[in-house]
Amino acid sequence: MVRIAIDAMGGDYGPSPIVKGCIQALKNKSFQAILVGNKQEILALLPKRYRTKISIVEADDVISMSDIATDAIKRKESSIYKTVDLVKNGEADGLVSAGHSGATMTLATLRLGRLKGISRPALVTLMPTKTSRRSVVLDIGANVDSKPEHLVQFAIMGGCYAHDLLKIQNPKIGLLANGEEASKGNEVTKAAYKLLEGYDGFIGNVEGGDIFNGSCDVITCDGFIGNLVLKSSEGIASAMSSLIKDYIRKSPIAITGALLMRKVFKLLKKEMDYAEIGGAPLIGLKGCAIVSHGKSNARAIENAIYQAIGYVDTGVNKHILEKLQEYNQKDK
Repeated sequence: MVRIAIDAMGGDYGPSPIVKGCIQALKNKSFQAILVGNKQEILALLPKRYRTKISIVEADDVISMSDIATDAIKRKESSIYKTVDLVKNGEADGLVSAGHSGATMTLATLRLGRLKGISRPALVTLMPTKTSRRSVVLDIGANVDSKPEHLVQFAIMGGCYAHDLLKIQNPKIGLLANGEEASKGNEVTKAAYKLLEGYDGFIGNVEGGDIFNGSCDVITCDGFIGNLVLKSSEGIASAMSSLIKDYIRKSPIAITGALLMRKVFKLLKKEMDYAEIGGAPLIGLKGCAIVSHGKSNARAIENAIYQAIGYVDTGVNKHILEKLQEYNQKDK
């Protein structure tokens, strides 16, 4: 049975939504849940029938959102440190944290270590497309200054993730640039393009619109660009819904069409809602770490746990190692 360690204390709203999300997940999936945090607070939120189904690991310290990420390395009694160490020590297969994202990524990278051949792990998100499946975008914030070889590794990892988690048999992998031609992009993306030429599934440069039109399954970029894409997309969906609402008030004649459009944008907003996605896997680690939003509600934690279970069950890390080996042998 898959064992998932969950930081019960790190989120903005304390342990309540995290414990609730864990209980909801247990109702639908069979897994071993380990909650890490203040035992008395956690027990107060647990119905009696779940107290034998959930293990609790005591942690007295909590990394707050205002703390410096690197300070987490010294705070061994914190809930996130102990959560990561459960995976490191083989007592859990994966972890979920809605706490300080920087601290989570720092500890997961340093304590779990990177897969052989991976220089930097990357954060993954899923974007809605006009087809029935989502596109994979990485990196969305773990690395703001990447080298060409890092983008190559992101592309390989993204392809494995799309294949194993989204069940896309032959994922199309693109490099995000300001034009489709090989000559487009900055120096880093141009160099990465050359390194990826001939790699199975690589279709070349893609543009921003390709994230949503279904023409590409994996969109590769550095964390600076990826984070801008993510936040801009979330903002557009939210703004359009508000603008349509205002338009309805100003133009009652067009109310039917406006209401339909508003419904569409509400659905788009839901598709991009972190509560529906659950969290961002930090891919490229020796283990599984799901980084959830600080404002995660119970639904978000529930979905993050499902993500962690799926990540472990599919064996995507083994697939990444195999694909990296294939790529490196090709260059010899």
